[in-house]
Amino acid sequence: MKESSLSQSLGVGIGLRAPHYHDLRARERCAGWLEAHTENYLGDGGYDLHVLTRLRERYPISLHGVGLGLGSTRGFSPEHLQRIAALVRRIDPCLVSEHLCWGAVADRSLNDLLPLPLTDAALALMCDRVTRMQDALQRQVLVENISTYLRFAGDDLDEPGFLNELALRTGCGILLDINNLYVNQCNHGTDAAAYIDAIATRHVGEIHLAGHLVTDLAVIDHHGDRVCEAVWKLYRRALCRFGDVPTLIEWDTDVPALDVLLDEAARARQCQDTFLAEAVHAA
Repeated sequence: MKESSLSQSLGVGIGLRAPHYHDLRARERCAGWLEAHTENYLGDGGYDLHVLTRLRERYPISLHGVGLGLGSTRGFSPEHLQRIAALVRRIDPCLVSEHLCWGAVADRSLNDLLPLPLTDAALALMCDRVTRMQDALQRQVLVENISTYLRFAGDDLDEPGFLNELALRTGCGILLDINNLYVNQCNHGTDAAAYIDAIATRHVGEIHLAGHLVTDLAVIDHHGDRVCEAVWKLYRRALCRFGDVPTLIEWDTDVPALDVLLDEAARARQCQDTFLAEAVHAA
């Protein structure tokens, strides 16, 4: 199995979104890497795949899946996995990731990232599915923690323990979404900083940063705003714990001009540079 190279950072990347296709193709390289949502590029042709292939000539590409539903008891699609494998062979991405979630029942996709009960049975299922995915792709996969709006009673593990055990048993990595940790802290009263401290350092291969929406009922992980100060503070804590791992700025709704994303990426890069300078000074 081909493992992701986690020892050399890719720096800070941005999500590849259709409104920015033209600007990204017209400019010189302006970000460390690009993340593409896997399901947008599964066809055998078309303009989207053409753009991704051309940008692959200048940027490392990460493929971030949102539709496989690894934790779905019924509805997991081997055919979908084979289409992902074909795209991986075509693009040869630097990173491949999916989510700690379920999203299908029988032949119906629910088009959402739904939370798993953190039980021993769910862990065994996820280990089987992640192993199948890594075998099909012949490379390491990163699994991302999600934002949730309900919690199950009777969990056998807390989420950091679940992810640590999943990584230990399968050899997968962890994609740590800092904004999701903060959203869950606001909605459930969990401790995002303690979560970061509980994740084994060797497993984290990527970090996500994003904005969220505060409503009267809940904090919504909508990826439609700048990263808030509380999340930047948690990001600095994560850098101190996990080192200079690849970081992504996510922005999926009300997508702004490309320069806004690049401004957020520059701030993340500044955090990384400060961490590296302090590490060198401490040594």
